[in-house]
Amino acid sequence: MVTSTRERILDVAMELFGQQGFKATSVVQIEKAAGLAQGSGAIYHHFPSKQAVLEAGIERHLGRLHALRDIQRILTGLGDLRAELTVLGRYALAELDSEADLLRIVVAEARTQPELVNTAVNQLIGATYTGFAGWLGERAQLPPERAGAIAAVALGALLVLSG
Repeated sequence: MVTSTRERILDVAMELFGQQGFKATSVVQIEKAAGLAQGSGAIYHHFPSKQAVLEAGIERHLGRLHALRDIQRILTGLGDLRAELTVLGRYALAELDSEADLLRIVVAEARTQPELVNTAVNQLIGATYTGFAGWLGERAQLPPERAGAIAAVALGALLVLSG
């Protein structure tokens, strides 16, 4: 599969931001890792700034979370709640593992970019919790408080397992 230059920049930038931090990562390092001419400014043909690269990378990662919600809809009605939960749990662990760079960036940038972090956390955790609690309540016919409690414990356990 051919990856566009823009996607390659996002891939390497998010990895570098996760490893070194946003401030410690230079545009030259991103260009080099993406296979662009170092110091050429080629990155600016795709993004107006390093900050824009970070924002696009976070947005891309968060967009992948919609797939988890789609998986929940696909699994609903298979007839075996235990099997559905097992598959969802495995899928969620795989997604959390693939989002390790995003989680490191969120933690590292909490002080310097709180608005960006709040948006990411609300989408990453808040929307996932709300969606999972709603799915559980509907699928297992649980009252909202119980579904919310189970979702909190389950997602908390998945976060611990992935860390």
